[in-house]
Amino acid sequence: MIHFKNISALIFDFGGVLINLSRQRCIDSFRALGVRELEKYLDDFNQSGFFLELEQGKISPEQFRNEVRKLTDQTLTDEQIDQAFCSFLLDIPEEKLKLLLDIRKRFKIYLLSNTNLIHMNFCRAQHFHFNGYSMDDFFDKCYLSYELGLTKPDIRVFNAVIDDIGLAPQQCLFLDDGLKNIEQAQKTGLQTYWVKQEEDLSFLLQPEVFVYD
Repeated sequence: MIHFKNISALIFDFGGVLINLSRQRCIDSFRALGVRELEKYLDDFNQSGFFLELEQGKISPEQFRNEVRKLTDQTLTDEQIDQAFCSFLLDIPEEKLKLLLDIRKRFKIYLLSNTNLIHMNFCRAQHFHFNGYSMDDFFDKCYLSYELGLTKPDIRVFNAVIDDIGLAPQQCLFLDDGLKNIEQAQKTGLQTYWVKQEEDLSFLLQPEVFVYD
């Protein structure tokens, strides 16, 4: 049995922990639009090039779309680009949404994600409308890379979040599927849990998992 001590808040990664992803589906969707060479920019954990710049808020969605257009001979609309890009996002299983609501009855819940405005607008519109709820009902606050200007595993991300939450790092449990992110978070004093692919997180509802002095 896993035990975490004196936890007051949980910090969840988004992609691969809450929402299922498909890098290949995204690449295939762009390829169908004639967009080439995306493999060198897209990764399951860390992006590069103008995809990373979008995640870090260094370029706008409009600038991002124009960069995509440079990789194809076709004339693409904003909607075509956004639809292909959002095909990266699959679904949030209903049981995970229920889990978040149940956990929030006991703890503060935060989201910390390397993401971008295009994806987050899509997720807010499509993936959090469960039993009349909206995305804001599942988290006390969302820390998004394009708003922070930083991406994990930069240790400054974790320090900024800890400072804003206002708790000692030892009182926070950070859950992520990226090992580099976990290792960096541990350096700040955060308690961590490395989430495996498609792992059932319902164990977080078991009272004996959280122990207190």
